[in-house]
Amino acid sequence: MMTARQYEESLRKLNLVVYMFGERISNPVDHPIIRPSMNAVAKTYELAHQPEHEDLMTATSHLTGKKINRFTHIHQSVSDLVKKTKMGRLLGAHTGCCFQRCVGMDALNAISIVSHDIDAKYDTQYKDRFLKYLEYVQENDLTCDGAMTDPKGDRSLPPHKQPDPDMYVHVVKETEEGIVVRGAKAHQTGAVNSHEIIVMPTIAMREQDRDYAVCFALPSDAEGITYIMGRQSCDTRKTEQTRLDTGNPAFGGHEALVIFDDVFVPWDRVFMFREYEFAGVLVEKFAGYHRQSYACKSGVGDVLIGATQTVAEYNGTQGASHVKDKIIEMNHLNETLFCGSLSCAAEGHREPSGTYSVNTLLANVSKQNVTRFPYEIARLAQDVAGGLMVTLPSAADFASSETAHWLEKYYGASADVPTENRRRILRLIENLTLGTAAVGYLTESMHGAGSPQAQRIMIARQVNMQQKQQMAKSLCGIEE
Repeated sequence: MMTARQYEESLRKLNLVVYMFGERISNPVDHPIIRPSMNAVAKTYELAHQPEHEDLMTATSHLTGKKINRFTHIHQSVSDLVKKTKMGRLLGAHTGCCFQRCVGMDALNAISIVSHDIDAKYDTQYKDRFLKYLEYVQENDLTCDGAMTDPKGDRSLPPHKQPDPDMYVHVVKETEEGIVVRGAKAHQTGAVNSHEIIVMPTIAMREQDRDYAVCFALPSDAEGITYIMGRQSCDTRKTEQTRLDTGNPAFGGHEALVIFDDVFVPWDRVFMFREYEFAGVLVEKFAGYHRQSYACKSGVGDVLIGATQTVAEYNGTQGASHVKDKIIEMNHLNETLFCGSLSCAAEGHREPSGTYSVNTLLANVSKQNVTRFPYEIARLAQDVAGGLMVTLPSAADFASSETAHWLEKYYGASADVPTENRRRILRLIENLTLGTAAVGYLTESMHGAGSPQAQRIMIARQVNMQQKQQMAKSLCGIEE
């Protein structure tokens, strides 16, 4: 397994084509806006080497019997699924942001199931290809970006009817050596921090869409791949001389548009090719795993709750009954998020491939809660913090000889609390609820792993309504 330092050095060896603010970034690793997101991924490597976290952060490969980072593991039991949930909360609390490796882990597990199922129907060799690829990922402890979301263009039209066919990733050429693909993947969390890009379909397909029903993996610096970084609220604060105003100076996340401009994929890295009826199956398997993965939001919630309690103490309001009650409510909502992820893991089952999968109904219920509860937790945090969270002058003003003495005087609260400490905790709350971390804690909670309606559709499909009706009719004496 790589160490955090080895991971950083491995990224320096990549030849990525990355753009931000209209310019190519020659050194993404040390760019002040990107660096905090790299630090967050590095934490997944660092904790795997700490004995107190070894049980959660590592696993035994079912391929080689070696100890591996859990982010490269294929779930072999319900216990693995439960540990995945606990690992997500642990890392969310350690980083206060998205740590970016969940999508790749969930893609690997979904493909391990669906490649087996395609082979069973068509006598293809996808599972063997995938297992060789998986062993490569495990042996080298690689970070994988799971790329599912296409730009989609006109959402009322299927892929094959789009005016621009590139709105969904598709095959443009087939050769004896492999395929050539074109298109893009949007909202790609941690893409620039990844060694590999794993591309999956984004929706169920029909026969006319068969050229879009493709799943494959590529090195992240493969020829023809370009990354265009997305903006985040308050992102340029990371470039300021004093980073106190970022709220979370060490850690962060990032998203990018990943463009595939006629990229060649060798056959040994293709895991689905025009088996269109399995595209929707892969989407649903991946979505179930990834909806479980939002246990990380309870870890970030732990940080926000801790910050809220701290700012209440700094402000001298910690004894007020309504403040106490609001913090109790924050904890109630946060633990409910954790319960949802745990429950879908505990009710997991073995697939024909041997991989353990989560309970689909409970995974969707869990994610539906994630689309709501972090927003309420954030609202309560802002309520307790007060307006100073968004009106606090800059760190430069606190450092200025002209204004510092006034700011130290008028922004003091509890006599035993340094004004700087109060500023730091307020900026952290701002970061989590309005700034760069709000991308992961709030908007990603809404739209990541499918927007709210996607979960409601799956809940309707998974619930056994006929059984519920029969139980009710039986109890009140209705005979049919």
